[in-house]
Amino acid sequence: MHYCASMHSQNDASGTGSGKAYNILIIDGHPNQESFSKVMAETLLESLPPHSARIISLRDLEFDPILKSGYREPMPLEPALVELQQLIQDSKHLVLISPVWWGSVTALMKGFLDRVLLPGFAFKYRKGSPLWDRLLAGRSASVYLTMDSPYWWFRFVYGNPAVRMLKHAVLKFCGFSPVRFRIFDQFRFSDEKKRSIWLHSVRKDGARLGRLSRTIHKGSWSPL
Repeated sequence: MHYCASMHSQNDASGTGSGKAYNILIIDGHPNQESFSKVMAETLLESLPPHSARIISLRDLEFDPILKSGYREPMPLEPALVELQQLIQDSKHLVLISPVWWGSVTALMKGFLDRVLLPGFAFKYRKGSPLWDRLLAGRSASVYLTMDSPYWWFRFVYGNPAVRMLKHAVLKFCGFSPVRFRIFDQFRFSDEKKRSIWLHSVRKDGARLGRLSRTIHKGSWSPL
């Protein structure tokens, strides 16, 4: 396990539709219902104060993950994605959970990023300038990744691709800061004892985020 500094509410298991604003939004990007990503998301949720967080399981949403024309022409957002944008807008902390496949996140998680973090919502290019405005500034993020590789190999031989992409090219690009990562490596060799240790780390993170959530409820915001 490596921690690199760089949510369904307690009553809502997955999907969208409650209309309630949550401080913490947890995105489960695993396509399989029986996954450790789901267990991590639920463990984190259970360790947070009631009604402070919500899990969105992307596998349960109906949307096309392919951004067919890039940014050349608008692609209408499905209702689930419209609500996802609102949930992100209302939140103060975003949690992404995904396995690492082929050096990156799942296609489902990548589709969510492509379809939801759009120009005019997540960022805005400045006319006649290479610079841009980060429209989601004022929020922080955490990322949980599982991988079969030893993390030292992923970082130093492969160049840490999933971490660098998510941290710099996605989250910080849109204004999230700070962005923290927790990496659970050599997943295919892990047993129940090892995964229990990992989940204990997730619970500790939840307690920390819970303190943050209570700070937000008092009317102030101090990022992690």
